[in-house]
Formats: sequence, structure tokens, C-alpha cells
Amino acid sequence: MSFNRYGAALEICQQHAKRLRWAMEQMQPKQPFTVATLNNLTDMELAVVDQLLTRFAKLQDTMGASLFPAVLELTKEQGDLHAFIDKLHRLEKIGAIDSSDGWLLLREMRNSYAHEYPDDPVLQAAQMNKFLTLAASLLTTFKRVEKFANRYAQ
Repeated sequence: MSFNRYGAALEICQQHAKRLRWAMEQMQPKQPFTVATLNNLTDMELAVVDQLLTRFAKLQDTMGASLFPAVLELTKEQGDLHAFIDKLHRLEKIGAIDSSDGWLLLREMRNSYAHEYPDDPVLQAAQMNKFLTLAASLLTTFKRVEKFANRYAQ
């Protein structure tokens, strides 16, 4: 049962990660973002930026809501963990993630993008550059969790 839950969560995360990586690759030539870069994005490039933001949020949400609990169940480390922060601490303790604080930083970045700053292009450019760094970190975290959990899923 726990492998099925893990396998299903993993498959969804892999799709989000694949699309996030693709969008990041499409935006690579535009980096680092500046005010001029943002002002000159085509409609297609803006759609790719939307894809970046959407897939980041979906990957992080799916990891937190489905993958992390499935990994804890798979490793028999679930215990009596009701609070999400307790689950993060357990995942850090067993080596599935580098840092619970790092995960919370990713979450903070995701939430900050819900409140964009359309009137401040300098802040938008800086935030986009930071976002791309954190998106790479999210993908690294996902790969680490996948590698860790696959040892138990066999």
C-alpha cells in the first residue's frame, strides 16, 4: 500500500519537475533577468514564465502534501507527526531532505509570488532571479527525496 502511494506521488512530481526543468531551460538565455529583459518578453516567453511559476507551486505542493507523507510511510518513520514542520524535521533527520529551513524558504518564495509587484520592475527582476535559483534548489530537493525513497521502495 505505501509503495502505491509513494509511486503515485512520485509520478505526479516527476511530471511537474519535467515541465519545470523545461521552462527553466527556455528562460536560460534571458538570465540574469533585468528590467529591460522583463519589459521585452514576448507573449510566448511570458507564458513560459507562467509555466515556471505554476510548476514550481505544483511540484512543491505535491511534494509537501503527498510525496513527503508517502516517504515517511515507506520508511516506517511516520510516527505521530501531525504538524507539517514535524514531518519536515523527521525528513531532515533521516536524510531525505537537506534542511527543513531550506524547505520553508522555498515555501516562502512560492507564497511571495502570489503577491507580485507589478509596479516595481527592479524588484520583479530581482525576485525572478532569486526564484530561478530556488527553483533549481526545489528540483535538487526532489531528486534527493526520490533517490532516498527509492532505496525503500524496492
